[in-house]
Amino acid sequence: MNHRTLFLTLLLLSLCTTISLADQFVLFDVTFTFTQADALNSKPSQSHYYVKGDRLNAVRPKDWTAPVDYRNGTVHVRLEVLEKPTGDQPTTWSVCYIPNKGQNHGYGCIGTGVYRTSGVHEKDLGMTSFWQNNDILWNQGIKEMHLVLKDDHNLHAHKRPDPEKFFPTKVRMTLIQVSKDAKYDPMQVPNLP
Repeated sequence: MNHRTLFLTLLLLSLCTTISLADQFVLFDVTFTFTQADALNSKPSQSHYYVKGDRLNAVRPKDWTAPVDYRNGTVHVRLEVLEKPTGDQPTTWSVCYIPNKGQNHGYGCIGTGVYRTSGVHEKDLGMTSFWQNNDILWNQGIKEMHLVLKDDHNLHAHKRPDPEKFFPTKVRMTLIQVSKDAKYDPMQVPNLP
């Protein structure tokens, strides 16, 4: 083996190791305005904002269990509430993972936590601790995400007698998947203020 071939082989191995040891990735980063009309007309389910296709990270792993274990890691939720109706109405978003292949109910959801004001709201959640997380076959990957606007009692916002307290709203939501035993690093997330 000549020196050039050896160098290229070592370089390729180094790149593969670097890629496989990545400790976080942005699943999606979306900014959108959500109106009462959007909630009432979203299909197939009302009050849902759908993140799919090119709005999801195209290079997200096909298998979330190996070679990097994101299944047993954490998710960092960054919700930036840019606009909301006046008043301090407790509001939250359910953020649902829709897998390529599921079992039982076939999906699972995290929550952003309840907020009352505009601004940035962040939290870390364990990937094995949220609602129906075992209904997803993580080794088959995630095909889309559903964001559901709700009140603090888990009622969809469009079903409330006072929807004007929820709509319109404008948010930027970013989900960062962090591998097992790694820690979220905001410096690795592009375009964060």
